[in-house]
Amino acid sequence: MNATPSKPRSLSARRIALLATTICSLTAASIFVAPSFLPNAQVAHAQNLSQQAQQVARPVGFADIVEKVKPAVISVRVKLEATAQPMANTDELPFPKGSPMEQFFRRFGMPDGQQGQQSQQSQPRRQFGSAQGSGFLISSDGYAVTNNHVVEKATNVEVTFDDGKTYTAKVIGTDPRTDLALIKIDGSNFPYVHLADAPSRVGDWVLAVGNPFGLGGTVTAGIVSARGRDIGAGPYDDFIQIDAPVNKGNSGGPTFNTEGAVIGVNTAIYSPSGGSVGIAFAIPSETVKTVVAQLKDKGTVTRGWIGVQIQPVTPEIADSLGLKNKAGALVAEPQKDSPAMKAGIESGDVIVSVDGQPIKDARELSRRIGGMAPNTTVKLGVIRKGAEKTISLTLGELPNTREARAETPGDARPDHDQDSRRGGERRERRGDASRDRDMQTTDGPRLGLSLAPGGSEPGVVIAEVDPSGPAADFGFRPGDVILDVSGKAVATPGDVRKALGEARAEGKHSVLMRVKSEQGTRFVAIPLGHA
Repeated sequence: MNATPSKPRSLSARRIALLATTICSLTAASIFVAPSFLPNAQVAHAQNLSQQAQQVARPVGFADIVEKVKPAVISVRVKLEATAQPMANTDELPFPKGSPMEQFFRRFGMPDGQQGQQSQQSQPRRQFGSAQGSGFLISSDGYAVTNNHVVEKATNVEVTFDDGKTYTAKVIGTDPRTDLALIKIDGSNFPYVHLADAPSRVGDWVLAVGNPFGLGGTVTAGIVSARGRDIGAGPYDDFIQIDAPVNKGNSGGPTFNTEGAVIGVNTAIYSPSGGSVGIAFAIPSETVKTVVAQLKDKGTVTRGWIGVQIQPVTPEIADSLGLKNKAGALVAEPQKDSPAMKAGIESGDVIVSVDGQPIKDARELSRRIGGMAPNTTVKLGVIRKGAEKTISLTLGELPNTREARAETPGDARPDHDQDSRRGGERRERRGDASRDRDMQTTDGPRLGLSLAPGGSEPGVVIAEVDPSGPAADFGFRPGDVILDVSGKAVATPGDVRKALGEARAEGKHSVLMRVKSEQGTRFVAIPLGHA
């Protein structure tokens, strides 16, 4: 929808009046004390001050850079067709039955002209809206980059240059996972800019150019505040954080370095109010290059996929597994018939490298694998039960309707298969401890949960969770299933108790439980002080 510019905070009328008075007074003084009435020495002295001021070192300005790159920045306006909304049904009027207002609307129709007598069934009505953002050209033949969220529902796209010229553009391709889109306008000899070859550094000066609140051609300056930010937007989060003011309408616009190269695409801000508070996020140029190349070539983006649910290696998990550090990605579960399963990847494996390059954490593994083409053969460095090994596998590709990446439990989208349905049935069946004679507790007072045998299914069912106990803090919920403890499969509450006791005897500070829920499978490190 069209954004309405926020009114800037203005000075009070009193302050404005005082300022005007001051200006007028100064003006009058300068007219009264005319140069012709001053001694020549005083006039020379004033002139010398001006000359001296010109020689004083001044802050570095950005005008020359802006003059060069601004013509390549465009305002993007799109026409949207919103989801069809049913027309109002007079049977659902917000008036009491039999009231004069109800009778009026039933007789004469709704305000939009709909007749009450003909509204027994709601009729869909097409609704249209508009949105605006920013973008920039990357070639002389009219290819331009913007955000996916700017054009994803567009029925018509128009771009406007800084000189006021407007063109119709078409969407070449979009990538929702990175929020990037490639559009094109017909023509040639357009001004354009290039994507930076080297990554920006924290502390570098940057310029943001775009169309905030519909005010096209706006330039703001700041620095790179941080790199590698994860803002929860998706599995490939790797944002540059900048403090240059960025507002609504800047989406899709470029962030330049002082050499005039694009280091990022502005895509999001952190703001309690909706306006800039000095925290904005840009997609780095390294990501933009990879995505745009695929969009230009085939209109879509394909990514490598190994088919695992992964999670970060926390200090507690590292301690439970006997790892020297917390680097790598812990495999919660390989997916059925995935490249990982076919290659022999197992639950509990920690992936620490790809083709010999270290993996810092689970998100880096997702980005590294997602940046490779399907059918690529890779070598994964894996730690399994304290031993290092190398596993080769060929990356697969998933349909666009599913995530073609290494999945984390929070992002997993499990199918509603038979196992999921049985999990829901377990939750209903085991939800009341008083009705289940087989139910036992496992150190219940410490963890704050009750367990029950899984019956014909593997694992031990969590029947009840004390909302104020440690188990709730660890994310346990009724209906979750504990599959194994310290790498050992469990089938009864007694098995869980035994595994905990063995971990204590071995002098471990924490124990690792593999837990299955409706969101997927994950590992939970339980400090033995709680268990």
